[in-house]
Order: sequence, then C-alpha cells, then structure tokens
Amino acid sequence: MFTVFIIGLGAVLTVAGAQYRAAQAEAAYPPVGAFVSVTGGQVHYVQQGQGPHLILLHGAGGNLREFTFDLMGRLSQRYTVTAFDRPGLGYTDRVPGIAKGAAATAGDSPQAQAAMLREAAAALGITDPIIAGHSFGGIVAYAWAVAGLDADSPVNARAIVSLAGVTMPWPGGLGSYYTINGSAFGGLVTVPLISALVPNGVIDSRIEDTFTPQAAPTGYARHIGAALTLRPASFRANIRQVNTSWPHVAALSRRYPELSLPVEMVHGTADTTVPIHIHADPGVKILPNAHLVRLDGIGHMPHHTNPDETVAAIDRAAAHAGLVPRR
Repeated sequence: MFTVFIIGLGAVLTVAGAQYRAAQAEAAYPPVGAFVSVTGGQVHYVQQGQGPHLILLHGAGGNLREFTFDLMGRLSQRYTVTAFDRPGLGYTDRVPGIAKGAAATAGDSPQAQAAMLREAAAALGITDPIIAGHSFGGIVAYAWAVAGLDADSPVNARAIVSLAGVTMPWPGGLGSYYTINGSAFGGLVTVPLISALVPNGVIDSRIEDTFTPQAAPTGYARHIGAALTLRPASFRANIRQVNTSWPHVAALSRRYPELSLPVEMVHGTADTTVPIHIHADPGVKILPNAHLVRLDGIGHMPHHTNPDETVAAIDRAAAHAGLVPRR
C-alpha cells in the first residue's frame, strides 16, 4: 500500500511540475501574433509586409518564432509573409476530431495539417501563395500542394520552397525516443516526466545539435521559445505527428509526379536530421519542376546559416510562378 501511495504521489507531483513549467513557458513566450478561427479551433499567425503571398511553415518541435527571429525581416519588404504555428504547436489548436488524451497515439497527418492551415489562409484572404516549409514543415508544404491537385482554390500553392524539408519516406524506424514517447505509456508516463524534469541545459544542447556542424546564432535560443514544445499537450502532439508520419509521406510522394508547380529545394549535405540523400536527392528526380541547391557542409538550418541562398530560392520560386515581388 505504501508503495502504491509513493507511486501515486510521484505521479501527482510530476503532473504538477509539468503544468508549472508549462505556465512558466507561456508567461515567458506569449503569443506574438493574432488568431484566426477555423473549423474546430484557432490558428496563431504573424503576418508582415506587402507583395505576393509567402507562407512559412516551421519544423517539428518548433513554432512560428523560428521565422520571426530573422527570415521574415529579410522578406517582408517584398512579400506579404505569413508564418503559422502548425497544429498542436505554439498556440495553434490541434486538428479537429483527433484524439488528444494522454494515452492517445494518433498524430495530425501532414494532409490534415495542410487542410487546417489552408482554411486559415482562406479566412485571411491569402491567394496564390508560395509555401516554404522547414524540416517537417516541408512535408506539410507538399501536402498543401497535393491538395491543389484535387480542388480549385484561391489558396492553392503557386510554388513550393523546401528548406531541409521532409520529402520522401525513409528506411528504418525513428528510434526509441519517438517509439516510447509516442506510445500510450509514453503519453501517460515519460512525457510528463520529461516536461517536468528535463534541465534547461539539455534544451540548449538539443538546439545546438539541430544546427550542427554550425552553431546557433546569438540570441536564437532565447528567442525561439523551445519551452513551449515541452508543454505536455504540445510535446504529445509533436511526437505523435512525427511518429505516425511515414505512411502519409509515402502516400504524398506517390503524387509528386503530378505536381507541375515550381519547387525549390535548399538542403545541406551535412544534415543528419533530414538527410539530403534520403529526401532532397531522390525528391528532385521525381518532382517535374524541382531545382536543388546543395549546400556543402551545412546542417539542418539553412535559413539561418545561409539566408542569402534561402531568399534567392524563394525569389526563383516566385519568378518561375509568374509572381512579381514588390520593389
């Protein structure tokens, strides 16, 4: 009986600790944009600038602050730039109708995320957008484009820019981190433990690992609000999205040959998170109008380490789509 009591007390304290850290994260990193209502919830976004519409989609474990750090400022004088928090991350609600309980394992598919964000874009009056996605945001960008094959809409993509983007199905699994945390056991036990107890130093180390072999820019870690993803609900959403994504990526890749829109890829050869030889190299061969910029020795964050090449890729996408940036 005493053992049961101790286990129960530990569980209560863990949940309380996770909730306290979540409240701290939200106080330190409140919403920086506005909200638009969609079916079943709200989408958080930041919009700046004038010119053709450009939408920015962040990667796994991130939020729209990924782009407010630097890239939006480089683009907003010539484009109307909209950065979205993807479903379940930052301050955007999860896809409606998906199980959200601690023991659930379903993820918001790239297709469902794209549908929710397309609805948000339509509500904001966005038309003919270029969709630029980083990392996991890349596969959501492709899902956005594939949706346009099946229905006419003002928000159909005119071009895609993949920034170290997930593009193709990969061999093997994702490892124990995703397998365990994406399970019912993980949702109930390990996710609250990590949310409550992971040291800030580990968070900083993971950020540096994402940039390797380059270093994170000065001030990036303070700006990005990584603690928002450690909130239990966001942590579960993020893990489940990645953990369940393979069949959706495979299904989307089978439709790439149908896409006639321009696709620009910017990918580092030293990227170990989304390896170029698994994603961009085979992807550029089956996407009819794709162009790949290989960045020798660059890791997973080309929009920070190589902003000039990133902006140039967006400008090429706009030109090939017949869109004229504001001068």
